[in-house]
Amino acid sequence: MKRPGRWHVRDRGYELREQKKGIKPMEANNENPIIQLVGLGKQFRTMNGPVTALEDINLEIRYGEVFGIIGLSGAGKSTLVRCINYLEVPTSGKVIFEGKNLSVMKDREKRLARQSMGMIFQQFNLLSQRNVLQNVCFPLEIARVSKAEANKRAEELLTLVGLEDRMKAYPAQLSGGQKQRVAIARAMATNPKVLLCDEATSALDPNTTKSILELLKKINREMGITVIVITHEMAVIEAICDRVAIIDHSHIAEAGNVSDIFSGPKSDIGRQLILGDVAEQNLSFGNSRQIRIIFDGRESSEPVIANMVLACKVPVNIMHADTRDIEGKAMGQMIIQLPEDDTDAGRICNYLKTANVKFEEVR
Repeated sequence: MKRPGRWHVRDRGYELREQKKGIKPMEANNENPIIQLVGLGKQFRTMNGPVTALEDINLEIRYGEVFGIIGLSGAGKSTLVRCINYLEVPTSGKVIFEGKNLSVMKDREKRLARQSMGMIFQQFNLLSQRNVLQNVCFPLEIARVSKAEANKRAEELLTLVGLEDRMKAYPAQLSGGQKQRVAIARAMATNPKVLLCDEATSALDPNTTKSILELLKKINREMGITVIVITHEMAVIEAICDRVAIIDHSHIAEAGNVSDIFSGPKSDIGRQLILGDVAEQNLSFGNSRQIRIIFDGRESSEPVIANMVLACKVPVNIMHADTRDIEGKAMGQMIIQLPEDDTDAGRICNYLKTANVKFEEVR
């Protein structure tokens, strides 16, 4: 399959250029930021006074990475992503895109910067009166691209997202996953450098969610597009993201590599998102101490708990256990209930420290 060519923004349209051979997409570990948020704040005026949606947000998002922003409902995630592309104008602070401050750009410069940021939504936002091909062509029509070139670009993108046989179908004839694939193709029509995904899988079933995340990862890997994923689901972050920022009550609670956040969350909201319903379920098991053991690489294939019980000669209750694939590495966690006797509990903790097994007390 031929990869779609590169479209370069001009004043009133786009020019299609083939990618030069030998040029590879930006690597995800590139340290240069494509987006910087500096002291970003956003307030909304209401009849009852101002409401703070974002306060002192400081983030750097690198070229070619998949960056996640996660938080509970109402934390400020969607407002943040809309501030990044200036659909919402920040009340304070800066949005710096490729080294340029959006707030001081002229209207034409700001428009071109926005065209470099594609966006997909939870509810797809397709035009019901247009077929699939026409939906993908729509942003190119606005950019005054010729019909022949627009159709060529749309056909390439629909082939990329696996819908080459559904070009003449209408949105009502598509499944939820197919609609989101159309939305992804449409967001990529103007060749964005950044793809903003606002709860893009929240309306989809688990299997469809997996296929959409795999598609986004493919686009990131093969085309070098920076992907920003907004979600309330930690499983989405773990499946696709290189780094993540956790937002809570309008502030960034913590940020870092996904594996580091999983291994050692520093905030209460981080622990809550990682443990999910398990944290609440474990409250019903008396008042005894519980620890969370983190397994990665070496430990995930070793009988750590069995060795611990044999060495300490103390039985433990396993409250919860699971494994996950994070950044291509098998990682897991287990919550165990420590013995009520402080000496026995201390013996277990000392054994884990000596064996270099990561753990933290969760209650």
